[in-house]
Amino acid sequence: MKVTRALLSVSKKEGIVEFAKVLAELKIEILSTGNTAEILKKEGIAVKTVSDFTGFPEILDGRVKTLQPKIHGALLARRDDAKHQKEMKENHIEPIDLVVVNLYPFEESITKKDCSLGSAIENIDIGGPTMIRSAAKNFEYVAVLVDPADYSDVAMQLKERAGKMDRALRFKLAQKAFSHTAAYDGAISNYLTSIELCDEKQVPVAEKFPAIYNLQAERVSNLRYGENPHQGAAFYSLKKVKEPSVGNSICMHGKELSFNNLLDLDAALETVKEFKDTACVIIKHNNPCGVAIGNSLREAFMKAKACDSISAFGGITGVNRKVDLEFAEEFNKTFFEAIIAPEYDADALELLKSKKNLRILKTPNVSDWKAENWEIKKIVGGILLQDRDLGRVEIPTCKVVSKRAPTSDELLTMDFAWKVAKHVKSNAIIFAKPGRTVGIGAGQMSRIDSVKIGSQKAQEDLKGSVLASDAFFPFRDGIDEAAKVGMSAIVQPGGSVRDDEVIQAANEYNLAMIFTGMRHFRH
Repeated sequence: MKVTRALLSVSKKEGIVEFAKVLAELKIEILSTGNTAEILKKEGIAVKTVSDFTGFPEILDGRVKTLQPKIHGALLARRDDAKHQKEMKENHIEPIDLVVVNLYPFEESITKKDCSLGSAIENIDIGGPTMIRSAAKNFEYVAVLVDPADYSDVAMQLKERAGKMDRALRFKLAQKAFSHTAAYDGAISNYLTSIELCDEKQVPVAEKFPAIYNLQAERVSNLRYGENPHQGAAFYSLKKVKEPSVGNSICMHGKELSFNNLLDLDAALETVKEFKDTACVIIKHNNPCGVAIGNSLREAFMKAKACDSISAFGGITGVNRKVDLEFAEEFNKTFFEAIIAPEYDADALELLKSKKNLRILKTPNVSDWKAENWEIKKIVGGILLQDRDLGRVEIPTCKVVSKRAPTSDELLTMDFAWKVAKHVKSNAIIFAKPGRTVGIGAGQMSRIDSVKIGSQKAQEDLKGSVLASDAFFPFRDGIDEAAKVGMSAIVQPGGSVRDDEVIQAANEYNLAMIFTGMRHFRH
């Protein structure tokens, strides 16, 4: 397909002048609207306004520019259909072969705190999506560009093929175009179904969750299989997420990531993001089997591994600092499936790559980020949408409910253990000593069983350790069991109808106990 005429109408102006110059060099006629036309003219690029092309002016303060038969007939006519060609000739419609459009910045507008209903409505693009859909539907004869990132590829092909574009590229662009308009309409729907009707000059009151929820994800890869070999699977990313995540990490080395690898990598990264100190976690089956902080990455790793060295074998490791050679040398002594870190020294990366199957992921900087707020869980026939558990408490300010107050060292260890408890499957029990876990009881149906498992898993004396529980103790039996191993302090949410019994048990053993008032169930 040869391009002889192109229509350019963009809100994002980056790259449009350079692209238009390529079109002009190839003697492709350029049509344009409003600000885009003015910018191109200032650069000395010959432009015909859409109004001149259609013989009809822009009206209604620009609401109607391209909603016109001479535009959409030019885009939708089949070039190999004699009837279409006859009707075009009778109606003086000339074909348009390329459309370059991106849309009014609706999402950017509604994020402003002072965005009124009227302002939001005016930022809903009508003509742009309509042109995009017309051109994409007729991709056999028309190309459509919605992303400035594609300008260079299209320009290159046009130059190499003397103004022609191949069918494969046109189809790829059409796919992207329909996805673009779908996401745009989804954002509008999310906004409108989450607000209350008000005067157009007012900022509308919004519900947290829209009545209709639209989400778009882009496939990163097909996976070999899902959680089990008989299940198919694919990995999708949410492109607009800026927070450091597995979704926007780069796999620098190793075997193809599996479904379970991705789940565990996510668990690893989210755990180490809790800590400002140098931190390391080792994950197995979506649960930490060891977490620690240290003065160096190697120290944190050694302490995390020591918590449960048997379970650590074949696990997933996450760290929140640049990986150095000292760490890599120690790390390589044990088999791990994958590691995720914000950065790697060159010599450390080279050493890690000596393990040919080790998956090595690099994530954006974890020291300064803004959290994405919602998470989604799938159930058969629906989805559950909730705020992410980003809740934090200042442990030193929490309510002391025992007769004995915790020491300053116990408070520091409580703070550490409480952060870990958030990332362990319920019922979760953490035994910790300063800066490290020493026993983890995860995912049991009764809390006392998690206490027993946590103490049984410990590879050292638990005397003087701190216990963190993700939810309240329903009975005193959990305290009785924990006291047997010499634990000295407890951090838990409180809120049981039997809190008095639990507190009494703590006092009997001279344990310090604080209530956070916040639960961290994890299913």
